Amino acid sequence: MNAMSPSTTDHSQGADISAPLLILASSSPRRQELVRTFRLPYKVVVSDADEAVEPNMLPEQVVEELSLRKAQAVLEHKLSAEDKPGIVIGSDTIVVLEDRILGKPVDEADAFSMLKGLQGRTHRVYSGVACIHTDTGEEPDSHETADGAGGMSRLPEKEGESSGEVGAVALGDTGQYRLWSRLPGGSPGAIVGHTVSHVTFRPMSDEEIYAYIKTGEPRDKAGSYGVQGLGAVFIEKIEGDFYSVMGLPLNMLYQMLLTFKADPFKTFYER
Repeated sequence: MNAMSPSTTDHSQGADISAPLLILASSSPRRQELVRTFRLPYKVVVSDADEAVEPNMLPEQVVEELSLRKAQAVLEHKLSAEDKPGIVIGSDTIVVLEDRILGKPVDEADAFSMLKGLQGRTHRVYSGVACIHTDTGEEPDSHETADGAGGMSRLPEKEGESSGEVGAVALGDTGQYRLWSRLPGGSPGAIVGHTVSHVTFRPMSDEEIYAYIKTGEPRDKAGSYGVQGLGAVFIEKIEGDFYSVMGLPLNMLYQMLLTFKADPFKTFYER
């Protein structure tokens, strides 16, 4: 990967161009498509963060850690003065079957093995998101959300949490995120969280699996399938958040962006 990957900036129709710039630390076309739904100015700056993790980490720890690493890598090495003020967004998604983490397939045989294991069974999809403000003086708002509003409820601070952590927020029963006033070492204020969804595949024939692999769709996807593509025909049901399975939990990210005063509805409130 190049030291500075190509980036693109988009000002969606009706967007509040005075809002902080969203900086997506991902090359994923699916995540770029989802970020565009906010109708806020955004650009893509691909992260080159190390994605190796300790083998004993829990799935939710893996996606939160990698999301944070991706955002930090872009924040520390790839931004210019034109990118400020902005919010760097890192995200990561993994598929877990029983206790086995399924990443992107290394080849067609690996993709077949994954899909063969998923067929006729239920697996979990974990998606992590991290947001870091580019301005070190801009800390997240500690706004309160009424219990029951949009499935949100404030959780008490836990014993043993990092001294920089200022609280946790539950997102219904699908996940939660945590706010920091500062990251360790004095980096900008940050928010990190995850969701978990349960996906059930119908039984699949070997011929279907081989044919699906030949479409090329499984090549760059965790678990070797795309919920938003042809892989959808294998899905019997989803319990959780569709967009989390797609790769970016929009509901959670929206709540995070509000804490940094990036509101996609702001211009419409004022009309």
